[in-house]
Amino acid sequence: MNKVWHVNFDTRWTALVRPLSVALCATLLSACQMLDDDGVFRDRHDDYQLASELPVITVPEGADNQALGALYVIAAIPDTSLLLEPTDGAPRPQPLRGNLLDEEVKVQSLGGKRWVLTNRAPSEVWPRIRSILNRNSLPTGYADAASGVLETVWLELQGDDVYKHRFQFRIEPGVQVDSTEVAIVHSRVVKGMASGIWPLQSDDDVREKAMANMLASELAGDESSGTVSLLAQSIGGEAKVEIVTPPEASPFLLLKLDYDRSWASVGYATGRDGFLLVDQDRSAGVFYVHYGEPDEEDDEGFFASLFSGDKVEQRLSVTYLIRLTRGDKGTEVRLVDAEQQLLERTEVLRLLKKIRANLS
Repeated sequence: MNKVWHVNFDTRWTALVRPLSVALCATLLSACQMLDDDGVFRDRHDDYQLASELPVITVPEGADNQALGALYVIAAIPDTSLLLEPTDGAPRPQPLRGNLLDEEVKVQSLGGKRWVLTNRAPSEVWPRIRSILNRNSLPTGYADAASGVLETVWLELQGDDVYKHRFQFRIEPGVQVDSTEVAIVHSRVVKGMASGIWPLQSDDDVREKAMANMLASELAGDESSGTVSLLAQSIGGEAKVEIVTPPEASPFLLLKLDYDRSWASVGYATGRDGFLLVDQDRSAGVFYVHYGEPDEEDDEGFFASLFSGDKVEQRLSVTYLIRLTRGDKGTEVRLVDAEQQLLERTEVLRLLKKIRANLS
């Protein structure tokens, strides 16, 4: 005989709802922990400011402490950083330099000197020049990555039955950040004669110029851009430009160049990145400039510009003086306002970085 089981409907409903209720309450309790006093999700973006730096664990004398140390090292903020200026909230990252986008290669000359300039780091330019020399059947006879010097072997050039020739390439950091200057020296001796020392200036300026143009053209069209030599990370010596921040004085730019090159380089920067050259006094070593952010200049129409003579004059008024003085280590570049008074430290650093980014 079959048995019929009668189950109370309320009992079944209770058995079903009870675990669901427990799960719902647990969810609500965990969610409450994520709410602040205002009843919204707590903002955690400032939690990093509450972190504290703890000392490294000390071990008894004679014990091995190789496994101990700082897991995440806090880097020191340099004196030239604009992060020292108070900011509201998290500081914004510095904008990328324009010279990181497109490669530029050009031949420059000043005072009888000539060099190839490219906006790439020396560690990248070094292997590219070696590759260019090999492709053009110019074997390398000497290479010193530490000093940034490449020298070819003696070459017999077509159409010259009297001399044999060689070229020296000196690769050095440029005045801009991550830029390179390549100076070329040409040497020649009569065939059959012993080779001498390298001349201070090229024996044949025409051949030096031709080699510089060839190198610039090859660098501009070189497909191996991006290759970096690990052996040439500090190639060519120290940087030619640095921002000096004395603790008790205003920051300044130190250009490790001769005065004529420094004057021309700073003069080039006074017409870029918001600077407008108003006047200059070479004998006093002063550039009189107006500075204004590019987005602050109004784009007026033709008719409005006819009646804005006073506004143009005001826009070109002197706001800063850039002074160049000869120092023991090079040329010092300092900034003062139109009244020749010192500026705030953060303002000086901001303007000096703009000048440095546009040196040539």
